[in-house]
Amino acid sequence: MTFDPVLPALVLGAIAATLIVLRALALRLATRSGTGGRGVLRWCGMTSAMLLVLVAAARPGTDTAVDDDTPAAAQGGANVYFVVDRSADSGIDDYGGRTRMSGIRDDIKALIESHPGARFAVIAFASRPAIDWPLSADTWSLEPVVDALNPYRDAAAGSDQVNAGAAANVLRYQLIAAGQQYPRSENLVYYFGSGAGQSSAPQGVFDTDAVDGGAVYGYGPGATALRGIAEQLGVPYLQRTAGEPLRQAQAPAGQATAIPQSTSERVEFYWVLTMLASMLLLVEIYLTARDLRRTRSTAAVAS
Repeated sequence: MTFDPVLPALVLGAIAATLIVLRALALRLATRSGTGGRGVLRWCGMTSAMLLVLVAAARPGTDTAVDDDTPAAAQGGANVYFVVDRSADSGIDDYGGRTRMSGIRDDIKALIESHPGARFAVIAFASRPAIDWPLSADTWSLEPVVDALNPYRDAAAGSDQVNAGAAANVLRYQLIAAGQQYPRSENLVYYFGSGAGQSSAPQGVFDTDAVDGGAVYGYGPGATALRGIAEQLGVPYLQRTAGEPLRQAQAPAGQATAIPQSTSERVEFYWVLTMLASMLLLVEIYLTARDLRRTRSTAAVAS
């Protein structure tokens, strides 16, 4: 038997000590009230209910060891980052008669469906980065955000101003934060871009070692720059062609291997205690309501 209290042990101890004093005073009143054994029985019922609630607050239970073949990193649900090029390049309509951005939106939706239980974030960029959607498992609200992804219309998003690595620092800090909040979860990065082939702006570099998998998807002819980004992230590069099914890259070798491990499965007993306490409280409520009716009836007859 183990305990996992909802409050610190000292706080529960103080509450228990206070309860003992109050119930001792209540017992003295019950014995002096002239109700005899019935008053003592009701005192016992209420005291037992309170003690059951206190024990339930200590959360008694048992820990059972079980073998788990799931990768430790995957047990908490993956953190999936979509890095999206929203420059003017993504508005070029050479993707099967559609814009590159339309293909990006379709691919993001397909990846969301293929990662059930994951958390998702959208980091957009042109010349500068922006977090369009913070890391969250709320895919229902994410859908309209993806539908609204379009190329930026300001001058800084022009083809000559694109920085294909503009999201590098933002992604790096997002991965650090996720590692602290979800230390057992995989971090997957999917990059969607055109490679900034016409840009004269300095290009950023992705410098992080916290990526467990993902891919760089290329739209258009800028494969050289995109292959470099894939190497920096440590994920494969995949050229996208309209009409082809989306291919998902596997995690880098050695990072998603299932390692059997022993974990504990806890069986809780607090619900049994609270159920018993509820039954005792219902009896006391019934008896109190009955006494109140009798008192009113007596008062009405007397008047």
